[in-house]
Amino acid sequence: PEDDARGGDDGDGSFSDAMLWLDKQPKRSVIYVALGSEAPVTADQVRELALGLELSGARFLWAVRRPVGHSGALLPDGFEARVAGRGVARAGWVPQVRVLAHAAVGAFLTHCGWGSTVESLFRFGLPLVMLPFVADQGLIARAMAAHGVGVEVPRDEHDGSFRGDDVAAAVRRVMAEAEGRKLARNARELQKVVGDRARQ
Repeated sequence: PEDDARGGDDGDGSFSDAMLWLDKQPKRSVIYVALGSEAPVTADQVRELALGLELSGARFLWAVRRPVGHSGALLPDGFEARVAGRGVARAGWVPQVRVLAHAAVGAFLTHCGWGSTVESLFRFGLPLVMLPFVADQGLIARAMAAHGVGVEVPRDEHDGSFRGDDVAAAVRRVMAEAEGRKLARNARELQKVVGDRARQ
């Protein structure tokens, strides 16, 4: 993880260690975290997300994307050491569909771009922790919340900022609490409905 925090670029070959780590995790115990390639994420937001993942206590696999124009260390000092064993952060390309399909992955923290939402929810029936940024992402997040398949991270209505504590609370709701089991059931039910070609 240290190289990734400094902006190293992983190809599929060097991602294999993260997949080996995933292979060792219990079924449905890991939240996959990825905010897509278009979300205008700032360095402060990356740090709040890191804080939230750390505070949540959940296992996670995070596809870290460096904000445009940011150089130098990105993750908080000591982050990798504090989450060692239960969290993996990787920069560069991540085989998202392969990760979402893995038996150890139980939820997806996403920006709610339509492509990512379709991949995670409709293909694999995973509940969502939703952190929308631009365009239709907020509408998609609200629609998924209305269907009971995800929890949106609260944002400041004036500047759009979010806090690590709120990220942690949303992750715990989806991964560790009774509500998470209900969200997962709802996600699998919605997957069946959308995937039923006869009904469509």
